[in-house]
Amino acid sequence: MSTGFFKVPVAHNEVVKSYVPGSPERAELKKKLAEMRAEVRDIPMIIGGKEVRGEKKVDLRPPHDHKHLLGHFYKSEKQHVKDAIHAALIAREQWVNTSWEHRASIFLKAAELIAGPFRNELNAATMLGQSKNAFQAEIDSACEMIDFLRFNVQFMSEIYAMQPQSSPGIWNRTEWRPLEGFVYALTPFNFTAIAGNLPSSCALMGNVVVWKPSNTQVYAAYVLMKVFRAAGVPDGVINLIYPSGPDAADVIFQHPDFAGIHFTGSTGVFQDIWKSIGNNIHRYKTYPRIVGETGGKDFILAHRSADAKVLATAIARGGFEYQGQKCSAASRAYVPSNLWPEVKELLAADLKSMKMGGVEDFSNFINAVIDEKSFDKLAAAIDAAKKDADAEVVIGGKYDKSKGWFIEPTIIQAKNPKYVSMCEELFGPVLTVYVYDEDKYEETITLVDVTGPYALTGSILAQDRYAIELATKRLNNAAGNFYINDKPTGAVVGQQPFGGSRASGTNDKAGSLLNLLRWVSPRTIKETFVPATDYRYPFLHSEQ
Repeated sequence: MSTGFFKVPVAHNEVVKSYVPGSPERAELKKKLAEMRAEVRDIPMIIGGKEVRGEKKVDLRPPHDHKHLLGHFYKSEKQHVKDAIHAALIAREQWVNTSWEHRASIFLKAAELIAGPFRNELNAATMLGQSKNAFQAEIDSACEMIDFLRFNVQFMSEIYAMQPQSSPGIWNRTEWRPLEGFVYALTPFNFTAIAGNLPSSCALMGNVVVWKPSNTQVYAAYVLMKVFRAAGVPDGVINLIYPSGPDAADVIFQHPDFAGIHFTGSTGVFQDIWKSIGNNIHRYKTYPRIVGETGGKDFILAHRSADAKVLATAIARGGFEYQGQKCSAASRAYVPSNLWPEVKELLAADLKSMKMGGVEDFSNFINAVIDEKSFDKLAAAIDAAKKDADAEVVIGGKYDKSKGWFIEPTIIQAKNPKYVSMCEELFGPVLTVYVYDEDKYEETITLVDVTGPYALTGSILAQDRYAIELATKRLNNAAGNFYINDKPTGAVVGQQPFGGSRASGTNDKAGSLLNLLRWVSPRTIKETFVPATDYRYPFLHSEQ
């Protein structure tokens, strides 16, 4: 067999298309949106490379136009979960023995397929199914997904190159083995790229995967599965199913070959999963890898030296892009008293100018929240703030679900820094501001650190470098991704590896080598060229 020390193509971040009026990409995407709205897609499970349809259909509808039918998928039963595990374990024997460069080639091809022929379909599916505007879909389902695939291949090659030192007469080497069993990828609605990265990163490292996307992301998840199959991912390596969470858990977390979970979702769900794994730990062949990115209550802290326009823009973009449904979205802001009057005025003007509606109209900055459950939760929080003496809705506060799940960008001013919406995750276009005495910056830093259990993202805005340094040091554990003079969103693969700690997850940093290390189990090999033939060491010899 021919072989070599192969160098993978140097990873680079995909260039974001602008979709400005008159551009070819704008016309092409609009055409694809119209085509996909006009059809009703039938979305099967993919188990062992085969299309599988169950008895129960579930409708897929745009969040911004919930009377329109995009298609339907087939609800998975427990038997489908068992079948997916079985298919994965059958595929495992050949996949783990596939040379790494061929695994690399498959996923590099997937990146190019998304960059080219699948770009419009994947972006349009994300726009229609998850109510993302064209730019938000482009930076997510196209660019970030492409970046994950390209950079993960590069990171994989760097991991394989990590080898130990050898003494004279000895050769030490490390094999980076896939996990022994199958990995469960449980993925969220809000980022198509996360939904694609969680199963593909594990598969790249030689693992086999059972993939359950969120019901509200199935429309785009199936397009990703089409990409993986077109790129050459072998049958059974990634199996796409749509069970309820409890049905999947009942089967997966009791299976002896369960080897790990790659998760993005709520803190409560992840904690329940961790508990289930712990309760079943005696069943497994190996200790499972538990990797999760969970909730957040991401903050913006402004110092009195901050630029008011920069601060207002950071709040507007950080809090309301994709309706505040990013894991990293700003949802609490601490604004000094000297800046608040100007910042409030700037925000009022910005939010008034934000058009809200369907994704098909490219002039809409704000679209719908993901579903009725989210809508009702957010509407209740807004109503509660309107009635509470400790809070005031100062901007926005309207909502309407007659056509879609529309929540107006809303800013609550909290009089109490521990007001409920300063502490609890809402996951929508509702941001709470606490105005603090400009002379109490250090006390406010402490307040930021101790309010709530999360530690995902946060930012400091200031022109005073001492203030920046103080916050950076004092908020050391308050955010896994920390931003200086910027909004707390927009992590780029290969540039700002993403993840948080505390109640925000295991901080295994998607978009970096660190995450891929969780999906391999190293074996160290020592080879001695001239082994000993006598058990006696020199110190045992007689002095005479």
